[in-house]
Amino acid sequence: MSSVQQSPKPKNIPNYAKFAMGGLAGMGATLFVQPLDLVKNRMQLSGEGGSAKLYKNSFHAITSILKNEGVFGIYRGLSAGLLRQATYTTSRMGIYQSLLDNFSENNTKQLGFFSKAAIGIFSGGVAAYIGTPAEVALIRMTADGKLPPEQRRGYKNVFNALFRISKEESVSTLWKGATPTVMRAMVVNGAQLASYSQTKEVLINSKYFTEGIFLHFVASMISGLVTTIASMPVDIVKTRVQKSSEATNAGKIFIGIIRNEGVFALWKGFTPYYARLGPHTVLTFIFLEQLNVLYKQNLL
Repeated sequence: MSSVQQSPKPKNIPNYAKFAMGGLAGMGATLFVQPLDLVKNRMQLSGEGGSAKLYKNSFHAITSILKNEGVFGIYRGLSAGLLRQATYTTSRMGIYQSLLDNFSENNTKQLGFFSKAAIGIFSGGVAAYIGTPAEVALIRMTADGKLPPEQRRGYKNVFNALFRISKEESVSTLWKGATPTVMRAMVVNGAQLASYSQTKEVLINSKYFTEGIFLHFVASMISGLVTTIASMPVDIVKTRVQKSSEATNAGKIFIGIIRNEGVFALWKGFTPYYARLGPHTVLTFIFLEQLNVLYKQNLL
């Protein structure tokens, strides 16, 4: 009696590779969008504390930075941006993909949007706490050029920033604004990762899309818009908390923005924020998907 030969079970990408590819994808995207991140931070700090608005709009911000700080000024804080991706994005993408694959394998039905959002929220919260020191350095480095010359900190790079913050203030300052940072990350990841996975699934099921870069592009653009609208109010509070060297209260800042600048100030810098988050989302997911393809083709 002949036995039926079973086909070998396809190998999965190991968890360590998922973490590494997530970080590499985020760092690659940051190389392209760092100038937009700088403009977004400057716009969010404009008008802070009742001061006059430094920039009228995103275009005015870009031209002012180029005029006053030079071409390299728009890449201020790049080292902090890369370290942030190496810590935060490595963690969030790795945790999310690992948990998503694990839960998907143990369920006969496809996971719904809210299940994906819950995994994204958890992943984002853990990753944000890990990445907060780099986030603090990034905010300060991108805000430095906005300050009067005598108040500028003049950090040479992200490691110099982390060392000086620890020495001149305290190690705990590296986690300044950790609460709004974690809250923002939970909102961002719950919206971004879940909306990307769900949109991609819906588009494939519609029969109009097939697996490929165009599918990844459309799904990530939709994900970027959803994430921008959901996360901006938390992001502007986080930015102002982390920029300051003094003790600050996120709740008071939130109320102060609404009282002094109006409700729509919570979406101040929407254009550069989406211009940064949209392409960053697109590039991150496209790079990640391509890294997955290369890994499967060459290493599995």
